[in-house]
Amino acid sequence: MEIYLTTSPKPEELKTISLGIQSFNEQHLAKDVVYELDSKFAVFAKDSDGQIIGGIRANAFWNYCIIELLWLSDQARGQGVGSKLMNQAHLFAKQQGFAYVRTETVDFQAKPFYEKLGYQVYGELVDCPMGHTTYCLLKKL
Repeated sequence: MEIYLTTSPKPEELKTISLGIQSFNEQHLAKDVVYELDSKFAVFAKDSDGQIIGGIRANAFWNYCIIELLWLSDQARGQGVGSKLMNQAHLFAKQQGFAYVRTETVDFQAKPFYEKLGYQVYGELVDCPMGHTTYCLLKKL
């Protein structure tokens, strides 16, 4: 056996891990429920010149969606762009049959923003990153 770490994994290596855990999970999940597995999606905001000024990277599986990243350029902040992006992600997730959306944010990022959208904190990671708190948030769709 060989154990190794790489900072540039090959797509086929990552796929092996994904398919392996999917197979394992399918053996243990309810047999009468259809679960969506590993459905990645993104939502983008572009300015009038077609430049991306904000976006969401998300992944959805089982009965929930994870907002992995939400980014807004300085010009897009405070203009309602973040809410519009999130609303589009929520609508898509709901249309796909997902019941929940979860995300994480650090204390200097967007906790109040998510709470205004109906997210509730379900966990805190203190001193992660060092000197800050990461909040785990969940919203029922």
